[in-house]
Amino acid sequence: MAEARIDKWMWAARIFKTRTIAAEACKKGRVCINGAQAKPARMIKPGDVIQVKKPPITYSFKVLQAIEKRVGAKLVPEIMENVTTPDQYELLEMSKISGFVNRAKGMGRPTKKDRRDLDEFFTPEYIDDEFDFDFDDEDENDDK
Repeated sequence: MAEARIDKWMWAARIFKTRTIAAEACKKGRVCINGAQAKPARMIKPGDVIQVKKPPITYSFKVLQAIEKRVGAKLVPEIMENVTTPDQYELLEMSKISGFVNRAKGMGRPTKKDRRDLDEFFTPEYIDDEFDFDFDDEDENDDK
């Protein structure tokens, strides 16, 4: 097969979990072929370079084979070559390190782990819950 649809190829190459998600990414302008935005029905051929924007980074893949049927994960290196630049992976690491601090607006409530991390961050270490101020004993001694 010399050519394949971009949405089918991205699904077959396991870039996206479903073909519907791949087609939606194309419609939203997150997929470029050789620098030009692609519609889901755009045909690709071996040698094309595909950029896929999955925030926070942009992945780049070189097409080695044009296929439309999904293959096993072990065969993916025969179908495409990952040519993503190292600075994009550094950007991904930085976003992982920043963690919950830079939570995107609209991401919903914090997870249980986020909540515990926040509590640990805001709870001072010097507070001891077992220490009890007992002022009642002093008042009784003053009256006698």
